[in-house]
Amino acid sequence: MTSNPPIPMRPIRTAQSRFPWHHFSMRFSSTPRGARLARRLAGERLDAWGVPYGSDTHDTVTLIVAELSANAVSHGLVPGRDFRLRLSAEGTTLRVEVTDTRGEKVPALVEPSDNLDGGGEGGRGLLLVAALADRWGWYPCADGPGKTVWAVCSASVLAAPSP
Repeated sequence: MTSNPPIPMRPIRTAQSRFPWHHFSMRFSSTPRGARLARRLAGERLDAWGVPYGSDTHDTVTLIVAELSANAVSHGLVPGRDFRLRLSAEGTTLRVEVTDTRGEKVPALVEPSDNLDGGGEGGRGLLLVAALADRWGWYPCADGPGKTVWAVCSASVLAAPSP
């Protein structure tokens, strides 16, 4: 049985350099369970990086991960192919990237349906991401089929460090 090594804890340096450089990348099954696991592991990783559970920053970034992962499962699904989550933190910036294998489905902001009965429940994910993140966008994968949807939260969105 293999065991996972403990996640090293590093102190947050200063307000100008809130985060030392961190990176996390993992593939998940393109299922609701995979999207849920991506959100939970992202939350755990953020906590290990010094962004505590329950903070505004933690909640914002995990919500962005949840929405982009759910979109990868709902709209980017190719049977038998996974999606990839990448998180990076450098300086005062957190970046979320979710890559799926459906390049022909281009992400776009659309107004959600007013009809919540019978299938009109979708359409709010990217609106939430756009409202919460400083910037977001997408680009086609250079090394194969698919696309990457990304969002960046900078110092203006991040909560102030704890004393």
